[in-house]
Amino acid sequence: MAIYHLSVKSISRSEGRSVVAAAAYRAGQELTDERQGLRHDYTRKQGVEDAFIVAPDGADWAQDRNALWNAAEAAEKRKDAKTGREYELALPAELDAGARAALARDFACELVDRYGVVADVAIHEPGREGDNRNHHAHILTTTRTARVDGLGAKTRVLDVASTASAEIEHMRAVWARQVNMALERHQVEQRVDHRSFERQGVAQEPTRHMGVSATTMERRSAREPPGREPVTDLGKQNAEIRERNRVLETARKAVEKAQEVFSGLEKRARLAVGLARKIGQRMEREREAERQRQELARQAEIRHQEDIRAVEREHNLERTRSRGRGRSRDRGYDPW
Repeated sequence: MAIYHLSVKSISRSEGRSVVAAAAYRAGQELTDERQGLRHDYTRKQGVEDAFIVAPDGADWAQDRNALWNAAEAAEKRKDAKTGREYELALPAELDAGARAALARDFACELVDRYGVVADVAIHEPGREGDNRNHHAHILTTTRTARVDGLGAKTRVLDVASTASAEIEHMRAVWARQVNMALERHQVEQRVDHRSFERQGVAQEPTRHMGVSATTMERRSAREPPGREPVTDLGKQNAEIRERNRVLETARKAVEKAQEVFSGLEKRARLAVGLARKIGQRMEREREAERQRQELARQAEIRHQEDIRAVEREHNLERTRSRGRGRSRDRGYDPW
């Protein structure tokens, strides 16, 4: 089943992180951090399905991953500077590798077009010990716009609290739309929604984010015999949440079934009422036709009786005339 996930976080020096190291790890390559004089070699890393860079028109220099991220480090002087921004995306397992790569590229292009940054995309396969549907992408972007000759101004719209939330919400909606379009193109029925359960009106409780350490501990424990209990506090909380959601889902399905039955009964009742109405209308038409037939018969009978009376009058008149002629002959005078 297709799931929605998009998280955004910063690569910051204040946390002791290097964007060069982050890019090397995600792409599974060897990069050298010139600022620190450190070499980061992740060429033996497995599970990198694809890696590519999307840059604004004219910024061809940014296709060199080592040059790109060293430029990002060199552009910042502060000890707490943000040197990169990472978008982590869940890719639908229902799509093949080519379609997943195209989907990740489409989102990277949206980021580049909207903010003028460079996007470094790394697509990862599911881990060997985790969910085998967990195809995902890491997209590292610069925190500065890219020009023909290097990096430019900071993308403050993503750093300032008054605008960052709205921008991230916008990109979350963009990602949901792109995923659903890809699913539709590949004739997959499932759809995703970037909104929370509460905003969707779904009576489900979201699970807690566990983080790398807790997730690793739970995965190791999962290799033990069935029936084992979660080993971390977050794992236990999520197990309780999933159980509550299971109960809610069971209740929801029961309500839907009842509504379906009621809807069926209501539909049958409407059909019965409609049929009864049609029968009533037909009977009324038949009664009206019978009334008209009886009226026609009555009118015909009236005309028949009038014809009989007319004949009788004519006959009586003829008899009267005959008697008159007889009396005239008796007198020797025939008036006719």
